[in-house]
Amino acid sequence: MAIYVIDDHPLMREAIVMLLRRVRPGTELVELSQLSELEPAVAKGSAPELFCLDLKLPDTLGLSGVRLVASQYPDVPLAVISATPASDVEEWCREAGADVYIEKSAGAAEIVNALRLMLQGDSEMGGLEDITRLSKRQKQLLLMLDEGLSNREIAERLGISEHTVKVHLWRLFRRLGVKSRTQTLHYARMNGLLTP
Repeated sequence: MAIYVIDDHPLMREAIVMLLRRVRPGTELVELSQLSELEPAVAKGSAPELFCLDLKLPDTLGLSGVRLVASQYPDVPLAVISATPASDVEEWCREAGADVYIEKSAGAAEIVNALRLMLQGDSEMGGLEDITRLSKRQKQLLLMLDEGLSNREIAERLGISEHTVKVHLWRLFRRLGVKSRTQTLHYARMNGLLTP
């Protein structure tokens, strides 16, 4: 398994790779400068475990890169790491298929934490056959979503960053097989997950 980092700025690409080495020592890291290099790299390399994709690449336009990676590799987590403010494009990126949007300005600690959570998997929650068995953090998130709290409000209440909240939500969505807050709450109500 390999993590593919696609960013046309060498310094930023190297910084992300350095952070990933701290998160997952020994993992194969594949560095690419444009999206057209991805398919040949995957064909001759290891299966992808995670994609870290810059939003603006020389061979993409708008969200085309996000759509392409999400459609070609729908089962592989996709983190968009971009200099564009989240308020401008995050929702569109998620609709295009990104699992998490991370601003490059977030800082090393926040980026590391978000990537670590994406790579953790669901092992601490027991077997996948027991979908109602959620982690303590996921149960907290469900209750806060039910209160109608925003990501910022959840972050303040839990004492964590908004990026970390987004990754926790992404993992909860994957766990429940849903794609939005509304679907999450509907699923939780239908399956009795909001009862104490």
